[in-house]
Amino acid sequence: MMATVSSNQRNRIHPHKFTLWVAMGSIVMMFAGLTSAYIVRSNQANWLEFSLPGIFWYSTAVILFSSVTMHLSVRAFKAREMQRYRLLITVTMLLGVLFGVLQFMGFANLINHGIPLTGQGSNPSASFLAVITGLHILHVLGGIVALLVIFFKAYSSKYKSYNPLPVELAGIYWHFVDILWIYLFIFFSAVQ
Repeated sequence: MMATVSSNQRNRIHPHKFTLWVAMGSIVMMFAGLTSAYIVRSNQANWLEFSLPGIFWYSTAVILFSSVTMHLSVRAFKAREMQRYRLLITVTMLLGVLFGVLQFMGFANLINHGIPLTGQGSNPSASFLAVITGLHILHVLGGIVALLVIFFKAYSSKYKSYNPLPVELAGIYWHFVDILWIYLFIFFSAVQ
């Protein structure tokens, strides 16, 4: 009887992980709706077709690499290799910031080539791109905040907890925003 109870408890998902998965499901639905609206609107008049700036390829490589460093940091934390964990979580956070900077450089490139994203003279296609990728950047910023929290805990002498849950949650979310960007990048590359 006791073995059955402990076995059932081990198979349960932690409430924080469950909440994260529900939140990520909601985010997926939001982006599915936005990309569906993009497709519907692209079939109407005055839709401007343009190529994504090449810098988005670099930002894609950066976020992919950050996902690798995040995975390695979770493994290092679980192995209690704290020096390696600190280094990898720092690199992941810096790559996340670099991703955001590259995204803004891509938007600046569009504006410099006469494609305003919002306001007078803008086109719905550029505005959709700005809204959808802007929302993604906000989610990346949320991930960076989570990374900052575990970053400060990693370097603080007050926290000596080896609870892997916060690091796992940050890792799951970080991989999620990575996969979400890959979807958006492929979507915009294919539809443009």
